[in-house]
Amino acid sequence: MQDYHEFLEGVLIDEEALQNRIRELGQEISRDYQDKDLLLICILRGGVMFLTDLMRSLTVPHTIDFMAVSSYGVGVRQSSGQVRITLDLNTSIEGRDVLLVEDIIDSGKTIAYVLDMLRTRRPRSLQVCALLDKAERREADVPIHYRGFTIPNKFVFGYGLDLDEYYRNLPFIGVVDPNRVVIPE
Repeated sequence: MQDYHEFLEGVLIDEEALQNRIRELGQEISRDYQDKDLLLICILRGGVMFLTDLMRSLTVPHTIDFMAVSSYGVGVRQSSGQVRITLDLNTSIEGRDVLLVEDIIDSGKTIAYVLDMLRTRRPRSLQVCALLDKAERREADVPIHYRGFTIPNKFVFGYGLDLDEYYRNLPFIGVVDPNRVVIPE
């Protein structure tokens, strides 16, 4: 396996900036969900690091659950547009205040599909918290209630986001050098 430095164009968001923004998001969410029945739903696998740090910054009681959704294949760096739920919730969301925690929203198609599906389960409220918003790539209208960072249309990895399933453990968000790694259009 290659060392990530071989294809890192640069650090887009360093560890300090990530952690500072996540603490701010935690404060906003804690204020907004005071006296509510908050359920955080993390979209696996990319959202795990974000969820963990976000939970530590919350001051309100909450529970968590997980979903795994696939619109990419291994080695594929662009969504196929076909969304599959590969792991569904263990918790009923009916009557709950649900906050969907996502690592990155790109085209928006996957998260729009998930939101439509979850609405049929009758939560009291359903909102989205995304660490990264690649707004210029948006093809589906997705309401993002809590946004960490708006980023340019670059292929990023680290802090939960993978490059062919590797490098999720990096404490920063890096940009892939397109001259060193083939990135399909």
